[in-house]
Amino acid sequence: MNTKTTVIDPGQLESQFGYCDKIAAFWQSQGRTPTAYVETYGCQQNEADSEKLRGYLAQCGYQIVQEAEGADVVILNTCAIREHAEQRVFGNLGALTHTKRRHPGQKIFLCGCMAGQTVVSDRIKASYPHVDGVFSTHHLWQFPEILWKVLNQKKRQFYIADEPGSIAEGIPQVRDSRLKAWVSIMYGCNNFCTYCIVPYVRGRERSRRPEDILAECRALAESGVKEITLLGQNVNSYGKDLDCGVDFADLLEQIALIPGDFLIRFMTSHPRDASQKLFDTMAKYDKIAKQLHLPFQSGSSRILKAMNRHYDRETYLEKVRYAKQVMPSLVLTSDVIVGFPGETEEEFQETLSLIQQVHYDSLFTFIFSPRPGTPAAKMEDPTPKEEKNRRFDQLCAVQNAISEEIHRSYVGKTLRCLVDGKDKDFLTARTEGGRLVRFRGEEKLIGTYQFITITGATTWSLTGEWSQS
Repeated sequence: MNTKTTVIDPGQLESQFGYCDKIAAFWQSQGRTPTAYVETYGCQQNEADSEKLRGYLAQCGYQIVQEAEGADVVILNTCAIREHAEQRVFGNLGALTHTKRRHPGQKIFLCGCMAGQTVVSDRIKASYPHVDGVFSTHHLWQFPEILWKVLNQKKRQFYIADEPGSIAEGIPQVRDSRLKAWVSIMYGCNNFCTYCIVPYVRGRERSRRPEDILAECRALAESGVKEITLLGQNVNSYGKDLDCGVDFADLLEQIALIPGDFLIRFMTSHPRDASQKLFDTMAKYDKIAKQLHLPFQSGSSRILKAMNRHYDRETYLEKVRYAKQVMPSLVLTSDVIVGFPGETEEEFQETLSLIQQVHYDSLFTFIFSPRPGTPAAKMEDPTPKEEKNRRFDQLCAVQNAISEEIHRSYVGKTLRCLVDGKDKDFLTARTEGGRLVRFRGEEKLIGTYQFITITGATTWSLTGEWSQS
């Protein structure tokens, strides 16, 4: 794997804008406005990448539409974390043969984390002839060039070489929301957890310069964005590859000092690098949400070592204790994997006891999914699927009861929430801790912070009344 980081210089990016101009001129000569559809799978980083793809497409003259049927360009931006996600993509990719049959000029692209795997690109070449282009995350910045070659040369394009991880500043973005914005602060991962494919498809860690991040956040705040979420595979290790002396806690502080009425969130945090300095910084600034997603994955120290997580059970619990000490109102969420190869019933019970001890607000729960190319995929795994399913169901029942208990404790409290949308007859809002609230109110409230008194609770959400005073 190529571990070098490349900074794309302005001249290289300008050449991509030149391709945008060529594509726009091509469509102008056809006398119509082309359309494009981008479908995103997986994490928030993929969502942020899709915003850049839409930005490029808009610069090429495309109108963004909400379905693949009839679109001139269709892009599937994929995830490789779990087998189910990959099979879903292949299924949807196969279904696109029908849209292309009805619209022969349609151009179909596969990109994202799946596209970074040779086994996937080989499968596309052999079995999906209707796919016009495949490009990995490292080649996203070259998308206009790829699109132009498909349109002009009428030949399939595969940009999947083991290129070094890159950072390209200045790619246009079409954001999904005027209220909330993703801001990528770094790319890639150095941790190589034994079950995870991310370092192999997204490359090694590389951080954006703090001045570039600050400029983007400042522009977002000035435009009226109410929530800025900082993204990275492991935001806590931000800056380790730079020479500027700014770590993640420093960056958070600098963003919190930007004028404006907005809230800062971030994900994902790796416990290995979560420091007391980070928690102290979160506690110090009102603009930093008292919400932390801190994946523990397993409550067993032996399993954590087998996962190559670089911390043990007690180290994790100590970090949680300190975080809750300095932020008593902290909303804590996490990821957990059930059925890692070799996990015993006793080790699963350690996971349950950790959940009960920490009292998470919510969990993202997964049954182990072997990913080809990772060490865990080769580990002996004697536990039957039925047993893993039983453990998974038991874990979910324990966590659901905790979530409902925590949500019930909100009843009677009045919280400042960002009103962010509508769900049938209700408006929706998010608490500082990211909890969903439904309430009745006027649509003009969308995009504003309002005080809402919580009147009801379920496992998954809250209901409330708008405090008009």
